Amino acid sequence: MKRSLSDWIKSIAFYSIVVVIFVVAVFPFYYAILTSFKSGTAIFEVNYFPVDFSLQNYVTVMVGRNFIRSVLNSVFVSGVTVLFALLLAVTASYALSRVRFRGRALLLITILGVSMFPQIAVLAGLFELVRFLGIYNTPWAMVLSYTIFTLPFTVWVLTTFMRELPIEIEEAAIIDGATPWIIITKVFMPLLWPALVTTGLLAFIGAWNEFLFALTFTISEDQRTVPVAIALLSGASEQEIPWGPIMAASVIVTIPLVVLVLIFQQKIVAGLTAGGVKG
Repeated sequence: MKRSLSDWIKSIAFYSIVVVIFVVAVFPFYYAILTSFKSGTAIFEVNYFPVDFSLQNYVTVMVGRNFIRSVLNSVFVSGVTVLFALLLAVTASYALSRVRFRGRALLLITILGVSMFPQIAVLAGLFELVRFLGIYNTPWAMVLSYTIFTLPFTVWVLTTFMRELPIEIEEAAIIDGATPWIIITKVFMPLLWPALVTTGLLAFIGAWNEFLFALTFTISEDQRTVPVAIALLSGASEQEIPWGPIMAASVIVTIPLVVLVLIFQQKIVAGLTAGGVKG
């Protein structure tokens, strides 16, 4: 059947919107890549296609101001945050979705409400907690703060997914003598794998890009993460700001996130649509 004129107009409009969204989303990163390969005054020339190719900015970033150490700190902090957040979220979501107790709905709402507070509102209290625990200027200060802010989202999402799993699976495991821990690790976690990947990746990205807590809870350069390391590349005035190295550093720290998304893209899609599971 031939498509009508209205169908063609709808298709053209739809794909036009898709192209516009794609350009708006990708162009900043594309321009950062172009700028990272420029040197000297060429950085201030507006070009939308490659006209210069120099690795000097990347060399400057990699050999200066403990940048590699900052990347390793970010990998450690983000990875440990994801492990703690998922471990606590899986066990909490099991209790909130499968165990009946008074105040369960109120507790869920409270957990969600915690995520509504801006970071700056709890910064002073969290700083005192970090000092009291003796973990100031250590990666564990950031792990603690990131886990606290990541848990509400992960608990809420995993609770929603776990509620959709057939209860017959759990009942069969109980009949076979499985303990709650066995049910969580051997029965539910394989079924929740797409949701775990989705929430874990979002938690990793949040911890990787976080700046305020990383700046507040660290004082020495060898303990700082990449967002703070990039901020420290700036000069005292606009004329002294090394835009080339900043763009190169931004590209370096963004590539791992892009790679993770590409590797787990199928799991992410499955996790976002896993709420439709029916028993």
